[in-house]
Amino acid sequence: MTQPTTLLRRLARLGVLALALGLSACGSAPQPADYQAEKPAMDFRGYFSGPVQAHGMFTDRSGRVVKRFTVSMQGRWSGDSGVLEEDFTYSNGEKERRVWQLKDLGGGRFEGRAADIVGVAEGEQSGNAIRFRYTMRVPVDGKPIEFQFDDWMYRLDDQVVLNRAAMSKFGIHLGDVTLSFRKP
Repeated sequence: MTQPTTLLRRLARLGVLALALGLSACGSAPQPADYQAEKPAMDFRGYFSGPVQAHGMFTDRSGRVVKRFTVSMQGRWSGDSGVLEEDFTYSNGEKERRVWQLKDLGGGRFEGRAADIVGVAEGEQSGNAIRFRYTMRVPVDGKPIEFQFDDWMYRLDDQVVLNRAAMSKFGIHLGDVTLSFRKP
């Protein structure tokens, strides 16, 4: 077999693989409206008013747990504006605070701003789910790097909301943040 023939076969295999990956990516991603009939309904403002506790972890793209943490939150709303204060305690003892400035835009749409959020976090609520998409500056070895988050929360009952946020950079999935929120 000649080298050009081997090269052509390899290129053909790569082409088929690329086509298969491309087609698998064409499937429709979930949208908040997909959860419209799910109960109990997510009431973002109601659930994140007053105290909320959370336990979470960050897993890398291989599924390895990289960080574990707890979060104490306190939310309050006045009219269509809200503040959600989050105090993180990581398993290594580090602490972090994030204060969200939230806005209810009506029609199940929300936006949020915080010091480490680039621009505006855009949220959409439907049924038992709410999805926020945003870019966050995360310190990595002392240097802030911007990552994109696709953040989904699902209300399970009056007290529990589960959260999964996919983290990416340049469209490449890097890991996930998973949280369990509990309302006292």
